[in-house]
Amino acid sequence: MLEPQMLRSGVESLRFVGKVALITGAAGGIGGACALRFAQEQARVACLDIDGPGAEAMAARCRAFGVEAMSLACDVRAATAVNAAFAAVAAQWGGIDIVVAAAGVYTGSPLEAVPDAEWLDTLATNLTGAFYTNRAAAPYLRQRNGGSIINISSMAGKTSWPASAEYSASKSGLIGLTRSVAMELAPHGVTVNAICPGNTLTGMVRHVAAIVGGRDGLDADAWLALRARDCPMGRIAQPWEIAGVAAFLASEDSRYLTGQALEVDGGMVMS
Repeated sequence: MLEPQMLRSGVESLRFVGKVALITGAAGGIGGACALRFAQEQARVACLDIDGPGAEAMAARCRAFGVEAMSLACDVRAATAVNAAFAAVAAQWGGIDIVVAAAGVYTGSPLEAVPDAEWLDTLATNLTGAFYTNRAAAPYLRQRNGGSIINISSMAGKTSWPASAEYSASKSGLIGLTRSVAMELAPHGVTVNAICPGNTLTGMVRHVAAIVGGRDGLDADAWLALRARDCPMGRIAQPWEIAGVAAFLASEDSRYLTGQALEVDGGMVMS
């Protein structure tokens, strides 16, 4: 559970009062943690997810911080759905300031067992969906003469491991997309960055642990314990730790930081 006390205790400043944050993949995981973090710092939050009831449940949790929050069922694989969602949020609150593209899937199939449909769906969600989200965000952020896009990539976009061809390809592509969009929007004061989390304890990762761990003769907990040793810190990240980095990237403290793919991996890159 992503309880409010797990986000950040004793927030010194409320950096997003009056701002509008739109988050895809907001029903849970890193997207959900980002929704809660922006709500905690008093942004109005739009929770988008293909799981409409899940998005509304997260929006309700955001409202517990005393802010406005809305939910929209949105399949990021459909450009028309993404465009309509952005238009609805802007109509409700007068614009958009922060966009987090967190919608994603991971299947974990070995190379020769990847069906065409699985390859296409992974790229459609993780890369094409992020492209639709970035493209839809651009005019609204230009209208603000500023703002931020944060794309949730992965350390799989910088390195890789077996049984992740489709996932690594999509997340590598997302880093390239981030840099290109950053170049185009920089003259308008918009920052665009990617976060590359290491192993993070989300529902998706637990699901993958059960599948991939099973192939290795391990139960999910044993596989997760093994993955914790992939980094010098010796543990798996919590979603709220990634959300904290997203909040920094959306804040005034990072106005001169754009086109980057930040490794938030407990030092995995050094291992």
